[in-house]
Amino acid sequence: DAGVGSVMTSFNLINGQHATASEWLINGVLRNDWGFDGFVVTDYGSIDELPLMGVADKEDAAAVTLRAGTDMDMVTGRYLNDLKCALERGQVTEKMIDDACRRILTAKQQLGLFDNPYKYCKPERLAKDMYTPRHRKIARDIAAETFVLLKNDKHLLPLQKKGRIALIGPLANAANNMSGTWSGYCKPENHKSLLDVFRDALGTDAELLYAQGSNIYYDETTQRNCDWGRSIARGNDDEMHRQAIEIANSADIIICALGESAEMSGESSSRAEITIPDTQRDLLKQLYATGKPVILLLFTGRPLVLDWEDNHIPTILNVWFGGSEAADAIADVVFGEKVPSGKLTTTWPCSIGQIPLYYNHLPSSHPDFDSTQFNPYRSNYIDVSNEPLYPFGYGCSYTTFAYSKPYISTDRLAKGGAISLSIDVSNAGDYDGYEIVQLYINDPVARIARPVKELKSYKRVFIPKGETVNVSFEIDSDMLKYYDNELKYGYDPGEFRVMVGPDSKDLQSLIFYAE
Repeated sequence: DAGVGSVMTSFNLINGQHATASEWLINGVLRNDWGFDGFVVTDYGSIDELPLMGVADKEDAAAVTLRAGTDMDMVTGRYLNDLKCALERGQVTEKMIDDACRRILTAKQQLGLFDNPYKYCKPERLAKDMYTPRHRKIARDIAAETFVLLKNDKHLLPLQKKGRIALIGPLANAANNMSGTWSGYCKPENHKSLLDVFRDALGTDAELLYAQGSNIYYDETTQRNCDWGRSIARGNDDEMHRQAIEIANSADIIICALGESAEMSGESSSRAEITIPDTQRDLLKQLYATGKPVILLLFTGRPLVLDWEDNHIPTILNVWFGGSEAADAIADVVFGEKVPSGKLTTTWPCSIGQIPLYYNHLPSSHPDFDSTQFNPYRSNYIDVSNEPLYPFGYGCSYTTFAYSKPYISTDRLAKGGAISLSIDVSNAGDYDGYEIVQLYINDPVARIARPVKELKSYKRVFIPKGETVNVSFEIDSDMLKYYDNELKYGYDPGEFRVMVGPDSKDLQSLIFYAE
């Protein structure tokens, strides 16, 4: 509907067919059912994977892919080298080749490449548009908005610029890791590390102490597996732990920069254990044992299991990998120049055994109504609760938001009409801040089982301290629709439950009826 010009097929199998060579998916669903008229390109080297996955011979892979409706071969050269023979063998037709060429040429024409093949190749843009002060400020502001405050029990943040502050951790002086994975065009020499930025931010107001503290992993081979050109210097873990504890003991407060290095997330970066890596976790436990207040700045590209950390560390700020200006953005939030407002886009488990764990799951035939204890013959665990450590949509702030009771304009949604839900949200704390108010809907009875709740809308609102803002959502029938098991799109008239709150767990609900 938005006018997408090209679609890339994925690497995986769908109902036993490779997505790159699935005629049902490409010519059927994409083109015939959805009316897509652009071109389809494979993912990197995808045609060569068909034989590896047992869905085509090497000689037939190009023909199978073209017949399915894939127009462009990325990298393998199979179309270039094999389609002529496939045509001679009668595996493809000239029309199939013409159709694929026509769609690609149409895209080039629409992009203006026949008039100017080098239209988008402008080296001068590097000097004019890359790393400009304006763009860096925007990147810095955006990064600060992404950080999620997971805990701040003792209100250690925002941190005052005074006393002796210890900055410890292998990610504290790692400018080359700030941008995260798949940032091939970043220039680490233009980035700052946390250590650089904290020194500048504190100036002469406070004394900053630093220690690397540990490697990423105890095992050198494991750490090398996640370097990919963004290496962090290795040392002796025992000696680095000792130095860190010595510095921590002389500080008033400890800030730990720990977690995953940049290349531990993303493609080809699966982990069997998703805790903070071993030597770093040991370091954190030793720092906690000093009795000094500890702030954890957590770098990660995925949910981690933080059971011990949540039980012991009073303040945890998840900073992901915030891009070229990440270090400055972290300092903005740590020292109170900005108030964190990010919310989790995934559910974080208490234990790896809970995975898969997500908020919009289907209902159980043996639901567990009491997660505080084990209940025989219910969908629960013997040893842990079903509840996540941090639910989807969760995130704290330096201030406190209070939600009133929601109300709706009417409990009857007419066909083709709309109803509104409103709720007052008050800033009861000491800081101005943004809150992300979230709206969820559940269909209790439908043609097929529906998720227990689904995020349907959200609003990010600025609320000055001491003030109240009325937040309103419009609910229409499009919010109720879904694809059933026959790919029919619609909704089931009847009762619906609408829920509103700060995250997927802390919700208030109302009932309405759709005609």
